[in-house]
Amino acid sequence: MKANFFSPFPLPNNPNMACSKIFSGDLPELTEEIIQYFRKDFSTLYSCILVNRLWCRLAIPLLWEDPFSAPTQNHHCIKTYFCFLSEDSKAKLNEYEINDNLILSNTLFNYPSFIKYLDIKKICRSIKYWNSTLADGYNNELGKLIYRSLFEVFIENEGNLQINNYSLIEKYLSQIIISQHNLQKISFEYNTNPFLSLKDSNCSNTLNTIIFFSIDFESIVNIFQEVFNQLNVLESFHIIYCYSLNFELIQQIIKVIKPFKLKSLFIKEILHIESLLLLLQKFSDCLENFGFGFMNEEYNESKQQLFEFIMKYCKKIRYFESGVPNYDNIYLFIENNQHNNINYLTIKVDYIDHYTVYNKLSSTVLQNLGQVLPSKLEYLCLTLSIKTSDLEIFLKNSQNTFIEKLLIRNIVMDEIGNISFCIKKYIMKKERFKYLAILSLDDNADESDLFFLKDEVNEFKLHNIIVQNYDVLHINEYDYINNHLQY
Repeated sequence: MKANFFSPFPLPNNPNMACSKIFSGDLPELTEEIIQYFRKDFSTLYSCILVNRLWCRLAIPLLWEDPFSAPTQNHHCIKTYFCFLSEDSKAKLNEYEINDNLILSNTLFNYPSFIKYLDIKKICRSIKYWNSTLADGYNNELGKLIYRSLFEVFIENEGNLQINNYSLIEKYLSQIIISQHNLQKISFEYNTNPFLSLKDSNCSNTLNTIIFFSIDFESIVNIFQEVFNQLNVLESFHIIYCYSLNFELIQQIIKVIKPFKLKSLFIKEILHIESLLLLLQKFSDCLENFGFGFMNEEYNESKQQLFEFIMKYCKKIRYFESGVPNYDNIYLFIENNQHNNINYLTIKVDYIDHYTVYNKLSSTVLQNLGQVLPSKLEYLCLTLSIKTSDLEIFLKNSQNTFIEKLLIRNIVMDEIGNISFCIKKYIMKKERFKYLAILSLDDNADESDLFFLKDEVNEFKLHNIIVQNYDVLHINEYDYINNHLQY
């Protein structure tokens, strides 16, 4: 892929000379700017550290800013962090026969200082995996010790952290939050207790993003306004399927005097429709991501009212999740946003209840969706009760749309080959999508993934279509928001 680099620094007239100077380290500012383009491209960054000392010094911080998110072998960084443990912590590890053979004697860099993004869930997974590779298998007490020890390292070195909280050892989470002087992003998942730490933290002039995911606002409603008013540079916050988004909490949000934007709102209950409409009215011109979860039927009328407001006033929606698509104006909404911003679209029905109703809804979606799609979509995920005849209508009508990632999940028993055959028949040769994932129930009510049918995978590959595992290609709301924030 050809990359265009724009630089404020003067380049030599001879491009070969420019390349030579870049590789020799004579243009450090330009080299640093180029290497920044490789953020998250771990294989390229690993190659960069082998070029020379300058390239190594520039690439290492990018490799270690989010070490537990590396796609493979991210547990190896644990041994490196052990170098920075106190002698007391090393002695405790020795009790579990974690001796000097497993701890590096010295390092070239202060790796903990490079950390910017800390996802507790990923850390726990890496610890568990590394712990299980030891001779005696997984040891729960050792896992807890490693967890505490790593957090001591992170606190001592005060890396430039962005934290994702996963309700474990809140004392350490609170200490990390308070210790940070350049905290930029924080995500609260399932638990809001560390939110109190923001009152006493040093990040009032650095924190610009807050994500609330599946938390109950009830415990922080009385301090929400106070905490937010202390955050001087907060740019955006995101609400993803949280509880107790009621009149009291919404009033707290509206009364915050500092300027900020509500960019994401995903809801699965509507407690006070009038307050929600006020909230949307305040942030209608900046809301970018919106969706309904599976809701009880008692919310149907309020849901319709809320969606009509979204259609009328929120013109910047990029990611939309329909929930159960039991309202016809969803197609008008998509059509009206064809030339605006909508780029990620998820439509799914609940396959546990209302079997007959959802069969009809699925048919309606497949018969009406194709003709209202924009000319290009980054992501389309359909979880429906799929009949072959309806799928054919959708594929015929969507032939003018290029879909980067197409995911289809059939919630009724059908041969996965039937869906695959339709796709081959109507759009494979036109190469109207790049990545494909299909799940379908087989005769035993187990889900069958197209990814494991190698002949099918190879046939699609001949047409430049990459078949991926459904779970790998699937993007949920939280992952989308987390990955699309500007760091």
